[in-house]
Amino acid sequence: MRSSKAVEARTSSPRDILADAIRRRHAILFVGAGVSMAVGLPSWQTLVDHLLKELDLDPATIEGMNDGYQMLAEFYRLKRGGLGSLRSWLDRNWKVSSDRVASSRLHKLIVELGFPAIYTTNYDRNLETAFEVHNKPYAKIANARQIVDAADGVTHIIKFHGDFDDDSSLVLTETDFLDRLSFDAPLDIKLRADALGRTILFIGYSMSDPNIRLLLHSIWQTWERSGHKDHRPRSFVFMSSSNPVQEAMLARWGITLLTPERGACVDDALVAFLADIHARVRRS
Repeated sequence: MRSSKAVEARTSSPRDILADAIRRRHAILFVGAGVSMAVGLPSWQTLVDHLLKELDLDPATIEGMNDGYQMLAEFYRLKRGGLGSLRSWLDRNWKVSSDRVASSRLHKLIVELGFPAIYTTNYDRNLETAFEVHNKPYAKIANARQIVDAADGVTHIIKFHGDFDDDSSLVLTETDFLDRLSFDAPLDIKLRADALGRTILFIGYSMSDPNIRLLLHSIWQTWERSGHKDHRPRSFVFMSSSNPVQEAMLARWGITLLTPERGACVDDALVAFLADIHARVRRS
């Protein structure tokens, strides 16, 4: 089997390297909120507004707070004694119709690219719906038991921050996120194992998100400590635009920043990018 280094030596662009890794099923996908918002999922600001209203707080209360929704969710749990009502509200509002997902070219491309594993920090089930409407088998993993039960030979959809079907799996409040900083939960261990041997493509993320930066740093540390960092597969993040600071930060973590090709429509940039990668996979 060709090594990633040999392939890289013979290919002309990062997109070709990524396409070859996908074709060989040596790539995994990491999906952020931007992908769900593309089919009409509410933004995080909608959650913040709901929490402020439920807690009867002035928006000025959270001015200057990073990750305001996490702190508000924590405050909600302290004031209400639990997250039951918030969980019910999320379950009712944090979803998109199956028809909307079925008509999404973005989700269809994700399914057709055939990643062996898709990680997502999203709580919604849009990815699962996409596989169902396009008649592709998958296994959902949100806890340790589901790791054991997941069937081989199908795409594993790993709900990295939890799933509405398992309240205990949700990573929503500040305490939940702080508890994950050690990255020693079963899903974290699974990710580290996958990241050691495969290319990772991140889509739908903003580099202003401290959680994704922490995740990238953790993956980088895993390779640094392995003693074999020079053999790490290339990994990529697609963003609609870039700046020198982001590019340098990502490069330090071994992540190549990919942006729309010149002249591409920014509004459809992610769809155009995945369509291009899909075409390259088929050509190879």
